[in-house]
Amino acid sequence: MTAKLVAGAVAAYALSPIDLIPDFIPVLGYLDDVILVPLGIMLAVKLVPQALMAEFREQAALREGRPTSRSGLIAILAIWLLCLILLVWGLSDFF
Repeated sequence: MTAKLVAGAVAAYALSPIDLIPDFIPVLGYLDDVILVPLGIMLAVKLVPQALMAEFREQAALREGRPTSRSGLIAILAIWLLCLILLVWGLSDFF
């Protein structure tokens, strides 16, 4: 339960527009994100019980060899191509 709370807090901090150090401050603005988010992820992983982590790793190893969806790839590529065509078509009026 604690690992879930930490992971949720890290995700909320990473997605939140509010930071400890505002992003408009050069270098330091992004430095807090670069340091705090990975540290939070490491903490959440450490809080997961070892037996549960071993089970998750075992399930991940089993899923690694699963076949990929070629039709899904084609659908995603078609959507991106359509978006690109619409963008070029929309911008053609300006040039």
